Amino acid sequence: MQIYWTQINQIIQEAPEVRTYLLDCPEGFTWEEGSHTHFALEGFNAGDKPNRSLIRHMSISTLPHENSIGITTRIREQCSEFKTILRNLEVGNEVAIFKTHSNVPLKREDKNVYLLSSGVGLATFRPLVLDYFNRADNVNQIHSLNIDSSKNFLFTNIFKSIPDKKFTSQFVDNRQAYYEEMKNLATDKDGLFYVVGSDEFLVQNIEVLREEGIKPEQIILDKHEQQLPEFLSV
Repeated sequence: MQIYWTQINQIIQEAPEVRTYLLDCPEGFTWEEGSHTHFALEGFNAGDKPNRSLIRHMSISTLPHENSIGITTRIREQCSEFKTILRNLEVGNEVAIFKTHSNVPLKREDKNVYLLSSGVGLATFRPLVLDYFNRADNVNQIHSLNIDSSKNFLFTNIFKSIPDKKFTSQFVDNRQAYYEEMKNLATDKDGLFYVVGSDEFLVQNIEVLREEGIKPEQIILDKHEQQLPEFLSV
């Protein structure tokens, strides 16, 4: 397993509790849209065993052509040891990334794609949308639906409806509006439904989609293949 140590080159305050950490791209490090990585802080591998409290599984919110690895995360006032350390890091500090993989690349199957997310989960979808804008081949259209009760919606410069590009974006701040709209989207019985959020959020979304007649193979989750049956089994 290769561990890439790299520096923070910029910190962007996306919203009151959300930051994006932009990292230098180490030589030889590659990724694709929908990728996640293990993001670790200094000292995580100092002992005999890795200190798991200093490691988090994070989505990469950028594409390679942006020349930085973006890690977007919510840091609340009351937070874990990991987030407390992260909050105090500055440009120039070193972090590590390793075990990078994509469970949710953009499927190009001549279908409509629906991106369903909660809060900062939208960071996983940012690269998919940019990839679609760069090359729309074999994707009919994309519709993004995001729920964020904070009302501090993310990436609104990218997640805005562009009819010419067959891209629509919706933000809602309550569950009732979210699930009503999701049921409307699920009238497309041939669409592909990507879901990103907490496990509880995934379970609730899958339940609604299945009730609306969407098949498990149409639901794409940011989970390893061996984890999918526990979410998608009937």
